[in-house]
Amino acid sequence: MYNGTSIPKPASFDDDLKGYPGKATGFVAAENKLGTTASHPACGSLEGVAKNYYAGLVAVDENIGRILHYLEEKKILDDTAIVHTSDHGYFLGEWRMFDKRLMHEPSIRVPMMIRYPRRIAAGTVRQEMVLDLDVAPTFLDLAGLPIPPRMQGKSMLPVAKATDPEFRKEWYYEYYEWPNPEAVPPHRGIRTERYKLIHYLLEPNEFELYDLKADPMESTNLYAVPEYAKIRQHLLQRLEALRSAAPERNA
Repeated sequence: MYNGTSIPKPASFDDDLKGYPGKATGFVAAENKLGTTASHPACGSLEGVAKNYYAGLVAVDENIGRILHYLEEKKILDDTAIVHTSDHGYFLGEWRMFDKRLMHEPSIRVPMMIRYPRRIAAGTVRQEMVLDLDVAPTFLDLAGLPIPPRMQGKSMLPVAKATDPEFRKEWYYEYYEWPNPEAVPPHRGIRTERYKLIHYLLEPNEFELYDLKADPMESTNLYAVPEYAKIRQHLLQRLEALRSAAPERNA
């Protein structure tokens, strides 16, 4: 489908990773780098992974179109809530990576689109941080059912009507599938609306801190910068608080 199409390199494709203690630990050890793993033969090059990914998205788009066409034919499109999302983002050559797993923006940013004219006005766009935890409460809300207090997530429908700065100010990330698949080292982190702190757990412990407003490409690790000491300490405290509050997972 994309034969003859030029795939531009991401700005960080040729980054040497110097100045990134965390990236040097996490990225160098990981096997989800272009040309380094036998488990994904198509991922030997940026062109291979990008073109395969884009072709897959075309197939998704075509099948969503088939569903919408069916709902239109049955005259139930506007009576149907359509939620379109994904389970993860995807590296397409940033720092020569593919796949996901690491806590960097290409990996963790996920599309979330809802169409339901009865409760959401067309063209509504919101910036609140929603998570996959919010999907189940949203479905219950759409169905007019109560949301059990034990659920960690929130319905997204209220923020479709009005912005809510208190909706979610921070959230916890953890990756623990070590050593497989892809040999990505275990790490955890916290992301706020502006900052992200990542803690790689293998010895030697390494950290990354980013100001996402000033540095959305995550190119400057601020963890050891004295001017960010208070922010660093606050994020470390909040990271531990969120980790302690998370339910125990099954082994």
